[in-house]
Amino acid sequence: MLDGHVLLGWLSSCALLGLLACAPRPSAAYFGLTGNEPLTILPLTSEMEEAAAKAHYKVCDRLKLEKKQRRMCRRDPGVAETLLEAISMSALECQYQFRFERWNCTLEGRYRASLLKRGFKETAFLYAISSAGLTHAMAKACSAGRMERCTCDEAPDLENREAWQWGGCGDNLKYSNKFVKEFLGRKPNKDLRARVDFHNNLVGMKVIKAGVETTCKCHGVSGSCTVRTCWRQLSPFHEIGKQLKQKYETSLKVGSTTNEATGEGDISPPKKSIPGHSDQIPRTTDLVYIDDSPSFCLMSRYSPGTSGRKCYKDKNCDSICCGRGHNTQSRVVTRPCQCQVRWCCYVECKQCTQREEVYTCKD
Repeated sequence: MLDGHVLLGWLSSCALLGLLACAPRPSAAYFGLTGNEPLTILPLTSEMEEAAAKAHYKVCDRLKLEKKQRRMCRRDPGVAETLLEAISMSALECQYQFRFERWNCTLEGRYRASLLKRGFKETAFLYAISSAGLTHAMAKACSAGRMERCTCDEAPDLENREAWQWGGCGDNLKYSNKFVKEFLGRKPNKDLRARVDFHNNLVGMKVIKAGVETTCKCHGVSGSCTVRTCWRQLSPFHEIGKQLKQKYETSLKVGSTTNEATGEGDISPPKKSIPGHSDQIPRTTDLVYIDDSPSFCLMSRYSPGTSGRKCYKDKNCDSICCGRGHNTQSRVVTRPCQCQVRWCCYVECKQCTQREEVYTCKD
């Protein structure tokens, strides 16, 4: 089993943080938003991209991967760049999906480290979005020709085999799934937290698989469809993030039971009925968690709180300000307006000034 804290590459070393990297963790593999690499690698810069292209060994080492993960990273120059892309993509999507929430996917080192020590529903989302990001990025990297060990989707039907000839190249989800499963390790047997994390990793991968679409292109004289080429394509990652956010909203609290036939631990509803919580048996597509989340209203080890947070008066101020009320500020802004396309070839705009109100949560 792997124990490489890699998932979203954002925590610094023990000497700097003394938190997640040094703390006891469940026996499982990590990557991306659930890893222990410093978040200072984001956003991707031209220097980072050049480093990934010319010295991917150094990038693999910087990600602080577990031994097997580091070996997988080094064996193909395209892997390091893909890992970085997955981290960036997952982080941005997490922050977008939670932009109106009390917890707005705060990923600063100390808050994230404390969050990952607990099995909150927010933690479940981080695992799912991280595995989904890696699966999506790897499949796209294959079809884009950035990998040495994979190319386009190798579907068994003739149309897909001819796809490359016509320029239609399917995203290689088969190779991506195989890579990610090996990269994140095997299913743990006993530790409940490790099994929950593994389960949520798989949920992210399954959402990617469920979003595969078939795209076709016709070829022929005068627009006729004499020859039709089809290939498989992944949904945009923003759609993946939206679906995982919906799963976060309906996530289930779970406990642990022992399978009498195999002796292995299973995820199940809590043994004691909890008011306000469903006793529904979790499906393989449900996000699951084991600890109730804090309110995230006030500064704590898990978040900076919502004091001073910008809100939208008729949308989320009441919720994220936690009953403390909000301040209103008026400001004058200037924006381009009444834009027109001129021949040839530029856009001409006027500058319009208007007054707008900004709302922020009170302390």
